Amino acid sequence: MKIVVFGATGMIGQRIVAEALSRGHEVVAVSRNVSKLTQENKNLTKKSGDILDTKFVTELANGANAVISAHGPGKDEIGNVPQIISSLLEGTHAAGDTKVYFVGGAGSLKVAPNLDLVDAPGFPDEYKEVALVHRNALHFMRDSKFTHWTYLSPAAYIYPGEKAGNYRLGNEDLVQDSQGNSKISVDDFADAMINEVENPKHLGKRFTLAY
Repeated sequence: MKIVVFGATGMIGQRIVAEALSRGHEVVAVSRNVSKLTQENKNLTKKSGDILDTKFVTELANGANAVISAHGPGKDEIGNVPQIISSLLEGTHAAGDTKVYFVGGAGSLKVAPNLDLVDAPGFPDEYKEVALVHRNALHFMRDSKFTHWTYLSPAAYIYPGEKAGNYRLGNEDLVQDSQGNSKISVDDFADAMINEVENPKHLGKRFTLAY
């Protein structure tokens, strides 16, 4: 498969690129500064470009089997998130509805009926702004005319770490263990993302995972 990865130099993006390459896929890694991507592989192409450029998205999506957005908006980009989502959806649509997969947030997952994690008591204030942006992005996708997208929410806590492989999948509810913990390693998150790309089961939907 040929997979385009936006945000390829971030913590999650790098692991998604590595996981895809480990399975023999052809990867186009996209970032504003590709010099930060130190991986080298015969199946890896590095490109610098603007995710807000819909024509650029279409150009890369043409001939690709999937586009993954691991783009984490910085503080100066939070207001642009609807435009980023729109650029990816419109750009992949123009390329023939190339499937597009989003690295999402956990804040929109349910922890009780009618209660999202981001709205729950004790949710850290320092993460609330980004969590709300991710929730709004999911709502934007669901309200759009498109269905060629998938949104993968991580566990409440995602951390650098190797594959354990024993994670569980969910849909709208925060996945927790018997002690109420919700966590996932970046490598297992990348594993689940590439599994979904290879065998799509959640088109037009969100899913999640945790141990």
